Amino acid sequence: MELEVRHLRALCAIADAGSLHKAARTLGMSQPSLTTQLRRIENSVGAELFSRRRTGCRPTPLGQSLLDRARPLVDGMTELITQTRAEAARTAGEGPSLHIGSTASRVVAGWLRRLRLRLPDTGTTLHVDVSANALLRMVACGALDVAFVHEVEGCPLRIPAGLDIRVLLDREPQFVSLSLDHPAASAPVVDLADLAADRWMVDPSVDGERDGLRRVLSAAGLDPPLLHGDYLTASSLIVIGEAVAPCQPTSGPRDDMAIRPLRNDPLGVRLLLAARPGLPELPLLYADLEGAYRDAALRAAGYREWLERAGSPLVGA
Repeated sequence: MELEVRHLRALCAIADAGSLHKAARTLGMSQPSLTTQLRRIENSVGAELFSRRRTGCRPTPLGQSLLDRARPLVDGMTELITQTRAEAARTAGEGPSLHIGSTASRVVAGWLRRLRLRLPDTGTTLHVDVSANALLRMVACGALDVAFVHEVEGCPLRIPAGLDIRVLLDREPQFVSLSLDHPAASAPVVDLADLAADRWMVDPSVDGERDGLRRVLSAAGLDPPLLHGDYLTASSLIVIGEAVAPCQPTSGPRDDMAIRPLRNDPLGVRLLLAARPGLPELPLLYADLEGAYRDAALRAAGYREWLERAGSPLVGA
């Protein structure tokens, strides 16, 4: 088997994710398929490229050497395709375009609507990814013009050099979602100690989320079991009282789930807008994102109350 760009991209994804499970989700394939592909790649080169451990996958010295040479090739191919498509669009007279990326957020819909109204002649694409680091790399190599990402407190992102970074919010508190009949749901604010007997659910594909939650729970003297899964699965478990989970404060009200702030706001994220250098639309993109975030924040009753207590300028804007 000859190595192709898709194989190199898979190796980079495994190294970045630190596990076959997370890398498979990033690549949009099953873990068994990725495992088989890795074995074929290693058979092709005649040596092991990753050491598999219970804590994840780590490159061997040979694997790291291959990765160091593979990354420029992968990034170069991505940039080549992106630039060719952009040139083809211009040649076809399709007009200007914006390629936007984001981690999951309830703010994105309002942001895109504002952009469509402000720039009606600009075609807009959206790429949502659980990995903020993956989105930042896409901006750096030209696959995206801009990306809206969050950085978990205590788990800094790997921001490529040269990107234009704007801070939307220096610290956004993370709330907790729990079942309506959970004893703690009757209070307007929840103490971490009230959730000591609960299982917490996190998505391990979200950069920094598991480590950030572990850090906060350990600081509170808690060591609850963590369940790993996507947030669609988490919602179904939370509703029936099988788990609790951190959530964005802009999460809207639900008839089957309680969303509450945590006392003293131990969990927080920083909200960033990253753009390719020299993007002329960046001021407009940032202004519309700021407006969309304010709208989403004020629609969420619990978050609005939190902002009023904190004296946030978002309330008076």
